[in-house]
Amino acid sequence: QLQLVESGGGLVQPGGSLRLSCAASGATLSNYAIGWFRQAPGKEREGVSCITSSGRITNYADSVKGRFTISRDNAKNTVWLQMNSLKPEDTAVYYCAADFKWRLVHGLCADMDHWGKGTLVTVSS
Repeated sequence: QLQLVESGGGLVQPGGSLRLSCAASGATLSNYAIGWFRQAPGKEREGVSCITSSGRITNYADSVKGRFTISRDNAKNTVWLQMNSLKPEDTAVYYCAADFKWRLVHGLCADMDHWGKGTLVTVSS
């Protein structure tokens, strides 16, 4: 059974950077498309970015384009989300999720089967 563990969250000032990691165990990550999602307090969960199993295709929410970069190393069973130029509105719990299928809704991954427990990102001065 695939298990996902996020790390790398924390407190950062506006304009700063963080790199989130999603480490997989229990299965080979190379078989899965991966998505990063976030949920801010009082808001619904939203898609942030996703990447195909091979890493050849990546998608981003409009709100993070040009600031966030998703990448993966299947040999290390790990996916990363590099977040630059962070804004207070990026504050949220960030989750990674995996699915065998590449299913998009409004250009972002949807209906993911496997989820991590999340890591908190707080952008504040």
